[in-house]
Amino acid sequence: GPGQRPEGRGAALPAGPDLRHFLRAAAVKEPGPPAETVSAPGAAKVYLETYGCQMNMSDTEIAWAILQRSGYARTKELDEADVVLLVTCSVREKAEQAIWNRLQHLKALKARRQQARAPLRIGILGCMAERLKEEILHREKLVDIVAGPDAYRDLPRLLAVAESGQQAANVLLSLDETYADILPVQTSAGGTTAFVSIMRGCDNMCTYCIVPFTRGRERSRPIASILQEVRMLSDQGVKEVTLLGQNVNSYRDLSEVQFQSAAAPGLSRGFSTVYRTKPGGLRFSHLLDQVSRIDPEMRIRFTSPHPKDFPDEAKPSGTSPGHLPQVLQLIQERHNICKQLHLPAQSGSTRVLEAMRRGYTREAYLDLVHHVRDSIPGVSLSSDFIAGFCGETEEDHQQTVSLLREVRYNVGFLFAYSMRQKTRAYHRLQDDVPADVKRRRLEELIATFREEAATANTALVGQDQLVLVEGPSKRSASELCGRNDGNIKVIFPDAELEDAADCGSPERARPGDYVVVKVTSASSQTLRGVPLCRTTLSRAAAC
Repeated sequence: GPGQRPEGRGAALPAGPDLRHFLRAAAVKEPGPPAETVSAPGAAKVYLETYGCQMNMSDTEIAWAILQRSGYARTKELDEADVVLLVTCSVREKAEQAIWNRLQHLKALKARRQQARAPLRIGILGCMAERLKEEILHREKLVDIVAGPDAYRDLPRLLAVAESGQQAANVLLSLDETYADILPVQTSAGGTTAFVSIMRGCDNMCTYCIVPFTRGRERSRPIASILQEVRMLSDQGVKEVTLLGQNVNSYRDLSEVQFQSAAAPGLSRGFSTVYRTKPGGLRFSHLLDQVSRIDPEMRIRFTSPHPKDFPDEAKPSGTSPGHLPQVLQLIQERHNICKQLHLPAQSGSTRVLEAMRRGYTREAYLDLVHHVRDSIPGVSLSSDFIAGFCGETEEDHQQTVSLLREVRYNVGFLFAYSMRQKTRAYHRLQDDVPADVKRRRLEELIATFREEAATANTALVGQDQLVLVEGPSKRSASELCGRNDGNIKVIFPDAELEDAADCGSPERARPGDYVVVKVTSASSQTLRGVPLCRTTLSRAAAC
């Protein structure tokens, strides 16, 4: 799904390309520390570069928080760095190749620094470190430290070992590490949006996916620490929080004794899992309920869920007033929970889904889509698809094409299959679809998706959309860019706007403002429109 993520991904071809919410193979060069950060004079400077999914972006913030505590300074300039850390992705071969290419660039820089007697330390963090520790350390002896996703607390020690001229590594996976006590240093541009990690790891063991082997077993962060972080972000003026996890809707907080014997919720109708039912703990609906109550002006999103973990949400008869709504009901009822769901399908063929061990049929998935749309009118849907999985026939491929047409997603992430060592597919299946066939099928899926997304987005022309402003448009300084509730990019002129609630003088919208935009045109990726007024999330919901 979009992070990890649990659903195998890499470079996406989305309706709304969204680095914040979904896997990418391209590098994201994170900005430096906030202006108020003060480091000791002469402190070693660290340069962080993030590749891959939104979980890696969250991990970058965690790693930086740990290093900052240990007296490191942060730099945005590669040439100033004493330490370069690459937070890496392993979900596809292309993502790993990007790191090897980057290391070749850094090799020349390291050699120059060695001659100048100002040594440069290079570290590989994250999933690629977990998967390829030995190869990374031994190939050209370029990398000084290797740290897996559960070893970031050990970074100061690893760097101290590297200072002595030795290589250092820690790729131990943990059954309980969630970094619950590490409040990340938020680095998203403008401070409008932020990610909050709620769980780590994945237990689903889909046959194509490397995540369980690079990020370990599922474990959930205590609700109390998540709420503390969201309150802190609210106090800082953040207007949108995305709850992150490999499989967010299987969240299960076992930290409070009184909830450890709670019954396990059922799976979505027609879905199954490879592991036994897990009783006990506070579930995702409890967390979503609590997070959504913190700030009525803060949008809440979450990613990535697994389709199996939306139980039958019909409210039982005779339910007490204290009954907690399930996830779909919460989304429908709460004005600040975005009416947007990521439902990673991966394939439209029941036969391929079985080979992938997804735990559902095409029919069960479509039943869930209809249930979601009945429960949340106007919901925006996104999904992931893999072209050319092991044994996929032309008929299987056409079933995926037809699923794209039938569901008509607003946002999509589509990839050619890339076999990964350690996965069940690597050991049990044959990667037998030729590369040129994968490419052709992927192109057909992309074309179908774009055609349907353009139709879905065109239906919004003439409607008013509430847009959270993120900043200037990349293509024009005279336009602003933001996202609507459905997570679709909206571009509109930067003009002076009246506030819907008062008679004050008009002002230009700023990042973090909510603006009502009337949509005038649409493509598969973007909406364009004219701004009507500034408003608030609560006021817009009341209208």
